[in-house]
Amino acid sequence: MKKTSLDISQFIPDYLNSFDRFGKSCFITFRPAPNRVTLQSIISDVFELLFPGRSGGSVLNKTTVVPHIETLMKRVCDNLEHQIFLGWFHDNPYQLDENDTQQYEQIARETIIDLMKALPELRVMMKEDAQAAYDGDPAATNVQETILTYPGICALTIHRIAHFLYKKKVPLIPRMISEILHNQTGIDIHPGATIGRALFIDHGTGVVIGETSIIGNNVKIYQGVTLGSLSFPKDACGTLIRGTKRHPTIADYVTIYANATILGDIKIGEHTIIGSSAWIHHDIPSHSFVQNEPPQAIIRERYGRKEKKDD
Repeated sequence: MKKTSLDISQFIPDYLNSFDRFGKSCFITFRPAPNRVTLQSIISDVFELLFPGRSGGSVLNKTTVVPHIETLMKRVCDNLEHQIFLGWFHDNPYQLDENDTQQYEQIARETIIDLMKALPELRVMMKEDAQAAYDGDPAATNVQETILTYPGICALTIHRIAHFLYKKKVPLIPRMISEILHNQTGIDIHPGATIGRALFIDHGTGVVIGETSIIGNNVKIYQGVTLGSLSFPKDACGTLIRGTKRHPTIADYVTIYANATILGDIKIGEHTIIGSSAWIHHDIPSHSFVQNEPPQAIIRERYGRKEKKDD
């Protein structure tokens, strides 16, 4: 039996009617959006730019490293600038006509210039993160190992780029980047989170750091830790109030062990240790040790166990 082609045109009118072209609620507008696959490629180039040789490509030496960096930097600038433009163009906060692109193009260019100027200091902070991972983990054999393999270093490196773009109010791109790294590492850091120097995220799986979290210098965080919001404030109409401080502030030299949950706009004082599985929603003074009551192990004899016979 010969199949005839389905007449698709009959479905088009109802489908188009499902779009709210003048609101923000439609799944996608008719303007092009930033591309996730392209951003993944940019992330790979950023890693190689920050830590030349990380990708395992050609051998680098004093002669070849400068051309290598120059090529990478140009590619990152060109590709990321275009994605930043698409973020502004798609979000269109200034309600510009679709043919009026000059303002968004100019913003994207200025953002890339500022990022390249900030890159040396960002790279120093990323190296400090890698050193903190080595200093804090006896299983690490050298700093290079933490750079090449540790998910915490991967997540922090790109977070520092995403946070820079977030502070520049770039639409969409910072959150898209953070979600790409969340998918790759299991570490969920909102691009708005403010993170100090030499943070060590050990293991990392299940770590959640909320948008308004502030983390000081030389902090250690283990797997499963949540820095979250205790509640979501609403206005008189029941609408969420956005932009308020609702996540914890972690002072310098704090250690937070596995599966601890710290909620709300509270402060954990410096040099404090938060034990595993602690649940905290109030301020903790400096130089404290917080832990739950130790759980009691219950040991029972298993059914069907054979009695030991005397000789």
